[in-house]
Order: sequence, then C-alpha cells, then structure tokens
Amino acid sequence: MKHRILGALGAAVAAACFSALPVEAQTIIKATDVHPLGYPTVEAIVRMGNKLEKGTNGKYKIQMYPSMQLGGEKEMTEQAQVGALQIARISVGPMGTIVDEFNVFNMPFVFRDEAQMRKVIDGPIGVEILGKLTNSSARLVGLGWMDAGTRNVYTDRPITKPADLKGLKIRMMGNPLFVETMNAMGGNGIAMGFNELHQALNSGVVDGAENNEPTLFAQNHYQTPKGKVYSLTGHLIIPEIFVYSKASWDKLPKGDQDLILKLSREAQMEQRGLWDAYVAEATGKLKAAGIKFVPADKEAFYKATQPVRDKYGAKYAGLIQRIRDTK
Repeated sequence: MKHRILGALGAAVAAACFSALPVEAQTIIKATDVHPLGYPTVEAIVRMGNKLEKGTNGKYKIQMYPSMQLGGEKEMTEQAQVGALQIARISVGPMGTIVDEFNVFNMPFVFRDEAQMRKVIDGPIGVEILGKLTNSSARLVGLGWMDAGTRNVYTDRPITKPADLKGLKIRMMGNPLFVETMNAMGGNGIAMGFNELHQALNSGVVDGAENNEPTLFAQNHYQTPKGKVYSLTGHLIIPEIFVYSKASWDKLPKGDQDLILKLSREAQMEQRGLWDAYVAEATGKLKAAGIKFVPADKEAFYKATQPVRDKYGAKYAGLIQRIRDTK
C-alpha cells in the first residue's frame, strides 16, 4: 500500500511538473480577401495555410477572413501596412497608386491574352515588379501573383462598340487610369470601392460595372438589375497580388520567411488551376440564370483606348516592349 501511495504521488508530481513546462504558442497569421470561401484566391491561401501549419509543426496557422469581413481592399491594405493583419489579396489596380510600376499591368489591352499574361507574371518581369513593391515605402512584402481573368463590361444592355456606353456610369477601381480607360471607351467612369458596388448596382447609382465572370457570379451582381448582360469587351487583363505586412514580416525568422515565399510560389501556381475551373463553373451558372453573353468589337475598343496607352505607357516603353516580346 505504501509503495502504491508513493507511486501515485510521484506520478502526480511528474504530471504537475510536465503541465508547468512552457508550451510554444501558435502564431496566428490573419489573412483576408473580399471574396467568399471557395473562391480561387481565397482557396489558394487556405491551402497555403494548411501547408504552412504542417511544414512548421503547428508553429503558424493562417486564419482566413473572407467576404470583406475586414473591409474592402483599401481597408485591407491599410491594415496590412500597420500590421493589424498579415496577408491580403489585393487587386493590382489600386496598387498602381502605391507603386507606380504596377500601372503597366493596369493599361487597357497591354496583354494579348491571358496565356501571355501568365507567362509575364510567372517570369522575370513578375519577380521584378513584386520586388519593387517589397523594396518600396509601401510597407508591404510582395508574396505572389494571382490570376483574375479578363474584365468585361456588365450592365442591362449589350455593349458591342464604344457608342453603346455613351451616358452610362460604369464603376471602375480606384485608380485614375481606369476611370480614363472607361471614359475613352465611351462611358462615364466612376471610381468606387468594391464593398459599395452591390448596393450601387441595385439602386442605380451606377449603370453597370466591369469584372470577370467569377466575380459577377460570386458577388451576386448578376442578380441586380444592372448585371443582366455581360459584354465581352476584354479591355483589361489585370493580375492580382497577395502581400504580407512588412511590420509583421520583419519579426519572422529568415527560415520562416523563406518557407512562406516558397509556399507562396506554390499558391500562385495552384490558384491557376482553381481559377480555370471556377471560371468554367461560374460561366455555366450565369448562363443558366439567364445572363446574356454578348460578343463585342474588341478592335474598336482597342483603338478607342490608344490615348490611354500613349499617356500612361510612354515612360514604361522598355517594360512594355519586354511584355510584348514575351511569347
């Protein structure tokens, strides 16, 4: 009996000592996106988080806040800049006002097609421009690129030529270049935050918008009065980026930074397949819901937007030529 009591006491003491040992706290990495769970840009980061957690034995965990839970892209960017969140998926459009070189990708018809765009962002040019962001005063680290397809105009009527846009207020991302692009296309470009757009389409504050098929579907813009006709103008093919807060990044060990960069490259390529599948699914569902897909005269819109490329592209002549030379 004495031995049993001593044994029990020993076990209790050992358990108490073990429970008192410090356990390494898990670091939560807050990530955000304007799109819902399942959307390709969101899913790619969720999968990246699973790899990071496994690769660090639980040291890090990415916690995703989708569907504008932390605000629109302007708010997301500002929070990342001060370290209130760590990873944000941001459109390149607004980034052109932070790092000027991004505006090369923001010009209308700068890419021949999506296949060429992918080769550009996957190659030396893509690495170079992400580096410019990281080395800028923007307080953001460029992790990788994401595919955002081709942007087309949607409203309540077919838009096949510039004259069809006359008098229509079309929402554009918050960059003067985009407003001028829509104005050159024949419409009236209205800069507006993405988080305000659904209500604006419902109320008639704007007559339409422009974006890719997955966004038209996932954000339910097709259910508004101004989202019934999707005209294939193809005026913009803009990749997106995902970034890390510089304030948070600088606190990470070098080895962990390297792992995150490696996984970011994998996420960039994995999102590609997710994107293609989602575009096909969204297009099918939009057509099934009665949304009309209308061909447009891309050559007419290309010619109409030449003044925009002349104005904004002059100082990037060398870079634009490198993009054109990318096969």
